[in-house]
Amino acid sequence: MIPRYSRPEMVAIWSPETKFRIWFEIEAHACDALAELGVIPKEAAKTIWEKGGAATFDIDRIDEIERETKHDVIAFLTHLAEIVGPDARFVHQGMTSSDVLDTCFNVQLMRASDILLADLDKLLAALKKRAFEHKDTVTIGRSHGIHAEPTTFGVKLAQAYAEFERCRHRLVAARAEIATCAISGAVGTFANIDPRVEEHVAKALGMQAEPVSTQVIPRDRHAMYFATLGVIASSVERLSVEIRHLQRTEVLEAEEYFSPGQKGSSAMPHKRNPVLTENMTGLARMVRAFALPAMENVALWHERDISHSSVERMIGPDATITLDFALARMVGVIEKLLVYPDNMLKNMNKFRGLIHSQRVLLALTQAGVSREDSYRLVQRNAMKVWEHGADFLEELLADADVRAALPEATIREKFDLGYHTKHVDTIFKRVFGSTGSN
Repeated sequence: MIPRYSRPEMVAIWSPETKFRIWFEIEAHACDALAELGVIPKEAAKTIWEKGGAATFDIDRIDEIERETKHDVIAFLTHLAEIVGPDARFVHQGMTSSDVLDTCFNVQLMRASDILLADLDKLLAALKKRAFEHKDTVTIGRSHGIHAEPTTFGVKLAQAYAEFERCRHRLVAARAEIATCAISGAVGTFANIDPRVEEHVAKALGMQAEPVSTQVIPRDRHAMYFATLGVIASSVERLSVEIRHLQRTEVLEAEEYFSPGQKGSSAMPHKRNPVLTENMTGLARMVRAFALPAMENVALWHERDISHSSVERMIGPDATITLDFALARMVGVIEKLLVYPDNMLKNMNKFRGLIHSQRVLLALTQAGVSREDSYRLVQRNAMKVWEHGADFLEELLADADVRAALPEATIREKFDLGYHTKHVDTIFKRVFGSTGSN
C-alpha cells in the first residue's frame, strides 16, 4: 500500500520484521511443546528462545539466502540457525512451511482486526456525539434524491451509528473465524508432530487449533474475513456519499471542514470540495475489490497448493491498511463536520409545503374519500407547486373538492412539522438504548 493511504501502526503489522518475529515465536512455542513431550531437549528449547528472542533478524541476509534457495521459510530457518547455533536442528521438527505461514497470516489478521475495531469504536463515538447534538435538527428526507418527508439530521447519524455497530459485530465474528492455528505437518495428518504441539502453540498465540488443516488452513475463513472488510468499506462509502450529496452547492446542508490555508482548486479559488469523502468512496472500492480474490482462494488443489499465496501477500496488507486509513479519516470528517440547520429548513420549504402531501392524502381517505380520488385531488394541487411555484396549502384551501371533505382547520393542521419528529426518541432508544432520550 502506498504511504499516502497508510498509517504506521497498521503498516507495522505487515513489515518483514513483524512477520519474521511471528515466525520465530511460532517455531519457539512449538519447540517448548516438543520439549515437554520429550521429543527435543529442554535446554535446546531454552537456547532457541534466548538466542532467537534477543536477535534482530537481518532482512537483507534472509533475502540473500532466499535468492539461492527460492524458499522463504527455508531462508528464514537458515538465518535462524546462524543465530541459534547447533540447537537450531530441533527447530521446525515435523512441521511444514504452511504451518508457519498460515498461522502467522492469521496472527497478523487478528492484530489488524484489533486496530480496525478500535477505529470503529472511535467512529461510533463520533457518530453518537453528533447524533445527539442534532437529534432535533429538522431536515428533509429524500428518496431518489427528491424531497420526501421531514426527518432529523440526528436520525441520519443514528442510522449510520446502527450500521457501523453491525459492522463491528461482523468484524468481531470475522476475527474469531480466522483466529485458528495449524501445526499439523505435511498434508495435515500430524504424522511427524503430536497434535498437542498445535494446541500449545494455539494457546500461546491466543488462537484455536484448526480442526482439519489439510496442510493449509481452509480459505473459506479468509474469504469471510475479507468479505466483512468489504461490507465495512461499503458502509464507509454510504456515509461518504451522503455527505457528498449534502455538500453540493445547491444543497449545502452539511460540509467537510475546510481548514485555514486549504485550497479547493488550482484554477478556481472559490472551491470547497468534498475531497475527503470522495477519497473514502474510492478507497472503499479498493477494499471491496480484495474480497473477490479471497473468495477465489477457497478452491485450492487437494490438500494444498500455493495459488492463494501471492494473492494474500497483497490483499492482507492492502485491505487492512486501506480500511484503517478510511475509517480514521471518517472519524475526522464526522468530528469536524459543519452542519447548517438554517439551510436545511430553507431547502425543506423550497417547494412550499409539498412535503406534507401524504398527511393530506390520509386525511381525505379517513374523511370517506376513496384512496384513488384522494390521490388525484392531492396530486393535482401538488403539480401546481412543481410546475408553477404555487403554495401547496393555499391551493388545497382553494380546491372545492378538497374543502368538501376537509375543513380548513384540519387541512392546516396537516402542515405541522412537529408531527414528523414525534418518534425520534423511540428511534434513538432503539439505537442507543437507555441513553436514547438524553
